[in-house]
Amino acid sequence: MTEVRKLSWDDVPLEELTPLIGRKLITSERMMLAHVYLKKGALVPAHDHHNEQFTYILSGALRFWIGEHADAPGDTFTDVHAGEVLVIPSHVRHRAEALEDTLDVDVFNPPRQDWLDGSDAYLRGTK
Repeated sequence: MTEVRKLSWDDVPLEELTPLIGRKLITSERMMLAHVYLKKGALVPAHDHHNEQFTYILSGALRFWIGEHADAPGDTFTDVHAGEVLVIPSHVRHRAEALEDTLDVDVFNPPRQDWLDGSDAYLRGTK
């Protein structure tokens, strides 16, 4: 894609993944920008990917378990609140829980192919 585009989040369709998680995606050839809407108690199961990720919390808060703690969540976690950013390098396992209703902005490089083609069963609760 080489064209310049101006977009409004209001015009981007909301994809409902579960009753507690929805998202809107904007992509280019090498980047993906997502609004992720999580209701309090929503769980993002442990997973990893080759994509680098920034998670910027606009409102609410997410609790993350990182690395070995993602598969056995306990007392070692990182809470990320509104105005904070979590930088997740490639191939780092992570899990999240919404501590309250949350809107986060996720940036991925490269774009998440599983999010584009719908093969992200771990997030849809179908795995």
